[in-house]
Amino acid sequence: MREQMLKSVLGDLNGASADVEASAVISTDGLTIASMLSAGMDEDRVGAMSAAMLSLGDRTAAELSRGELEQVMVKGENGYILLIHAGKDAVLTVIARKEAKLGLVFLDAKRAANSIAELL
Repeated sequence: MREQMLKSVLGDLNGASADVEASAVISTDGLTIASMLSAGMDEDRVGAMSAAMLSLGDRTAAELSRGELEQVMVKGENGYILLIHAGKDAVLTVIARKEAKLGLVFLDAKRAANSIAELL
């Protein structure tokens, strides 16, 4: 039941913008809770990398006195990966196209992360 509700939130996020290609809810220890990933994406690999990046971002923000981490963004040649805390024990991973309107993606992702935090 909870997984279906989480998938519904991810479906809404993916459907809200053509810029969002895939998304997933990952536990902070790297286990995939729910996902709507593209066919070629390995769920376990996405989970492990998301948890590692978020952990590194948390430590970096703390060590450099930047306060509590809000998000981690990776920009690559083919697009963006956005990681946002979704409650204390989960992260929302969003994969967006390179032409993405980032302001809208950030807004939609933050709303989705808040909804996910309430469900967890």
